[in-house]
Amino acid sequence: MDAVLVINADLGPLHRVTVQHAIRMICRRVAEIHEAEPDRVIGVYPMPRVVRLVRYVVTRWRFSAGPGWSRAGVLRRDGHRCAYCGALATTVDHVLPRSRGGRNTWKNTTAACYGCNQRKGDRTPAEAGMPLRREPATPSWVALVGR
Repeated sequence: MDAVLVINADLGPLHRVTVQHAIRMICRRVAEIHEAEPDRVIGVYPMPRVVRLVRYVVTRWRFSAGPGWSRAGVLRRDGHRCAYCGALATTVDHVLPRSRGGRNTWKNTTAACYGCNQRKGDRTPAEAGMPLRREPATPSWVALVGR
């Protein structure tokens, strides 16, 4: 089953949830179906594509601070592609290694394939002779949710 888009009472997008979660929100009367799949039902409810919250939720903090760092977010931001060779990435590499004081931040982490991550090891990209294909940056909420 696909994810269901949750929109605020003012029709602004918030996030995605599973179909099961969306049905629970509808049953609890926290949200109502805004758009549904034609001719598909789950019990007595139409299969939701988009649910709208009944009450407005203030989300100013999302736009000012940006999303919090996460491993999954780094992989999603980089399109699951290695920043060194372009292959499929399954690990997160620290540009300034953690052993040298590097932290889990958007600008210090990038997606990397296992081989490149091992080859770079405990060095900076310059020391390892492995230039980055793109500079890590803090993504917007839209960039993380929209992909």
